[in-house]
Amino acid sequence: MANPVGSWAFIIGIILAILAGLATVPYAALILLILGLIVGFLNITEKEVNSFLIASVALIMIGTAGLASVDFIGLVLAKILANIAAFVAPAALVVALKSVYALSKD
Repeated sequence: MANPVGSWAFIIGIILAILAGLATVPYAALILLILGLIVGFLNITEKEVNSFLIASVALIMIGTAGLASVDFIGLVLAKILANIAAFVAPAALVVALKSVYALSKD
């Protein structure tokens, strides 16, 4: 069963990333970082590591795809994706470090 704190951290992180892409949200980056760390520690199981890290890399790369050059909607999408990347990157860091640690124990 998924950890309810981690599940709520994920939902709140995605909502905050979208809202911060649409309007200014004070301390959004810091809150996204903290929520991402929580998700990384609580939500990702050992079976999900590879899928999560691949999805994380894809999301982070999409966030740098240059969508801002498209009028209005592109700029908003670029902000939202940058916020999602700010949320996912700390989770990916935690999951990657946990994975490296698990590999080094064997």
